[in-house]
Amino acid sequence: MKKLFAALALCASPALAQDIVSYDTDQSFGDVTFGLENAILDAGLVIDHVSHPGAMLERTREAVGSDVVLFDEADVYSFCSAQLSREAMEADPMNIGFCPYDIFVMVRHDAPDTTTIGFRAYPEGEMQKIHDLLDGLARSAIGME
Repeated sequence: MKKLFAALALCASPALAQDIVSYDTDQSFGDVTFGLENAILDAGLVIDHVSHPGAMLERTREAVGSDVVLFDEADVYSFCSAQLSREAMEADPMNIGFCPYDIFVMVRHDAPDTTTIGFRAYPEGEMQKIHDLLDGLARSAIGME
Protein backbone atom coordinates (compact mmCIF):
# COMPACT_ATOMS: atom_id res chain seq x y z
CA MET A 1 0.00 0.00 0.00
CA LYS A 2 2.86 2.40 0.81
CA LYS A 3 4.33 1.75 -2.65
CA LEU A 4 0.97 2.65 -4.21
CA PHE A 5 0.84 5.95 -2.30
CA ALA A 6 4.43 6.72 -3.24
CA ALA A 7 3.62 6.10 -6.90
CA LEU A 8 0.52 8.26 -6.69
CA ALA A 9 2.45 11.06 -5.02
CA LEU A 10 4.87 11.07 -7.93
CA CYS A 11 1.94 11.50 -10.33
CA ALA A 12 0.61 14.51 -8.43
CA SER A 13 2.07 17.92 -9.09
CA PRO A 14 1.39 21.12 -7.16
CA ALA A 15 0.52 24.36 -8.93
CA LEU A 16 -0.17 27.89 -7.73
CA ALA A 17 -1.99 30.10 -10.21
CA GLN A 18 -4.15 33.15 -9.56
CA ASP A 19 -4.23 32.47 -5.82
CA ILE A 20 -5.34 28.87 -6.33
CA VAL A 21 -3.37 25.98 -4.87
CA SER A 22 -3.96 22.79 -6.83
CA TYR A 23 -2.63 19.29 -7.30
CA ASP A 24 -3.03 17.15 -10.40
CA THR A 25 -3.26 13.37 -10.25
CA ASP A 26 -4.06 10.50 -12.57
CA GLN A 27 -6.52 9.10 -10.00
CA SER A 28 -10.19 9.02 -10.98
CA PHE A 29 -12.62 11.75 -9.96
CA GLY A 30 -14.47 9.22 -7.79
CA ASP A 31 -11.30 8.12 -6.02
CA VAL A 32 -10.27 11.71 -5.31
CA THR A 33 -13.69 12.76 -4.02
CA PHE A 34 -13.82 9.63 -1.85
CA GLY A 35 -10.36 10.44 -0.53
CA LEU A 36 -11.40 14.03 0.16
CA GLU A 37 -14.57 13.02 1.97
CA ASN A 38 -12.57 10.65 4.15
CA ALA A 39 -9.86 13.24 4.84
CA ILE A 40 -12.46 15.81 5.92
CA LEU A 41 -14.28 13.33 8.16
CA ASP A 42 -11.03 11.93 9.58
CA ALA A 43 -10.11 15.48 10.61
CA GLY A 44 -13.29 15.58 12.69
CA LEU A 45 -15.00 18.02 10.33
CA VAL A 46 -18.47 17.88 8.81
CA ILE A 47 -19.18 18.47 5.13
CA ASP A 48 -21.80 21.21 5.06
CA HIS A 49 -22.51 21.15 1.36
CA VAL A 50 -21.33 19.72 -1.93
CA SER A 51 -22.02 21.97 -4.90
CA HIS A 52 -21.90 20.76 -8.48
CA PRO A 53 -20.71 23.65 -10.65
CA GLY A 54 -19.66 21.30 -13.43
CA ALA A 55 -23.18 19.90 -13.80
CA MET A 56 -24.70 23.40 -13.56
CA LEU A 57 -22.41 24.78 -16.26
CA GLU A 58 -23.16 21.87 -18.56
CA ARG A 59 -26.92 22.06 -17.90
CA THR A 60 -26.98 25.80 -18.70
CA ARG A 61 -24.39 25.80 -21.50
CA GLU A 62 -26.81 26.10 -24.42
CA ALA A 63 -29.10 28.52 -22.55
CA VAL A 64 -26.24 31.01 -22.21
CA GLY A 65 -25.21 30.56 -25.84
CA SER A 66 -22.01 28.56 -25.34
CA ASP A 67 -20.77 25.46 -27.08
CA VAL A 68 -17.75 25.04 -24.76
CA VAL A 69 -17.69 22.01 -22.48
CA LEU A 70 -15.49 22.94 -19.53
CA PHE A 71 -15.58 19.93 -17.20
CA ASP A 72 -16.32 16.25 -17.37
CA GLU A 73 -16.90 16.44 -13.60
CA ALA A 74 -16.50 19.24 -11.04
CA ASP A 75 -17.64 19.47 -7.42
CA VAL A 76 -16.87 21.81 -4.52
CA TYR A 77 -16.90 20.59 -0.92
CA SER A 78 -17.76 23.18 1.76
CA PHE A 79 -17.05 22.70 5.46
CA CYS A 80 -15.81 24.57 8.50
CA SER A 81 -13.68 24.06 11.59
CA ALA A 82 -15.27 25.53 14.71
CA GLN A 83 -11.94 25.73 16.52
CA LEU A 84 -9.88 27.25 13.71
CA SER A 85 -12.69 29.54 12.62
CA ARG A 86 -13.07 30.88 16.15
CA GLU A 87 -9.33 31.53 16.38
CA ALA A 88 -9.32 33.34 13.05
CA MET A 89 -12.40 35.43 13.81
CA GLU A 90 -11.30 36.31 17.32
CA ALA A 91 -8.14 37.70 15.72
CA ASP A 92 -10.24 39.62 13.18
CA PRO A 93 -14.04 39.34 12.89
CA MET A 94 -13.75 40.20 9.17
CA ASN A 95 -12.26 36.74 8.63
CA ILE A 96 -15.89 35.60 8.54
CA GLY A 97 -15.60 36.31 4.82
CA PHE A 98 -13.39 33.23 4.43
CA CYS A 99 -15.89 30.83 5.98
CA PRO A 100 -16.98 28.20 4.98
CA TYR A 101 -13.86 26.65 3.51
CA ASP A 102 -14.00 25.05 0.07
CA ILE A 103 -12.00 22.40 -1.73
CA PHE A 104 -12.77 21.66 -5.38
CA VAL A 105 -12.24 18.50 -7.40
CA MET A 106 -12.47 18.65 -11.18
CA VAL A 107 -11.74 16.86 -14.42
CA ARG A 108 -11.34 19.34 -17.24
CA HIS A 109 -12.93 18.29 -20.51
CA ASP A 110 -9.67 19.00 -22.35
CA ALA A 111 -7.67 16.83 -19.90
CA PRO A 112 -9.87 13.80 -19.17
CA ASP A 113 -7.04 11.71 -17.68
CA THR A 114 -6.17 14.28 -15.00
CA THR A 115 -8.11 15.03 -11.84
CA THR A 116 -7.32 18.30 -10.10
CA ILE A 117 -7.95 19.05 -6.44
CA GLY A 118 -7.44 22.48 -4.95
CA PHE A 119 -8.53 25.49 -2.97
CA ARG A 120 -8.20 29.27 -2.80
CA ALA A 121 -4.97 30.37 -1.15
CA TYR A 122 -5.40 32.12 2.20
CA PRO A 123 -3.40 35.11 3.43
CA GLU A 124 -0.54 34.93 5.91
CA GLY A 125 -1.33 35.50 9.56
CA GLU A 126 -4.25 33.95 11.38
CA MET A 127 -5.67 32.47 8.15
CA GLN A 128 -2.49 30.46 7.53
CA LYS A 129 -3.77 27.69 9.82
CA ILE A 130 -6.80 27.35 7.54
CA HIS A 131 -4.56 27.35 4.47
CA ASP A 132 -2.46 24.59 6.02
CA LEU A 133 -5.59 22.60 6.93
CA LEU A 134 -6.92 22.77 3.37
CA ASP A 135 -3.54 21.87 1.91
CA GLY A 136 -3.26 18.88 4.22
CA LEU A 137 -6.76 17.69 3.34
CA ALA A 138 -6.17 18.05 -0.42
CA ARG A 139 -2.83 16.27 -0.23
CA SER A 140 -4.29 13.52 1.96
CA ALA A 141 -7.14 12.99 -0.51
CA ILE A 142 -4.68 11.98 -3.21
CA GLY A 143 -2.28 10.07 -0.96
CA MET A 144 0.46 12.70 -0.73
CA GLU A 145 0.50 12.65 3.09
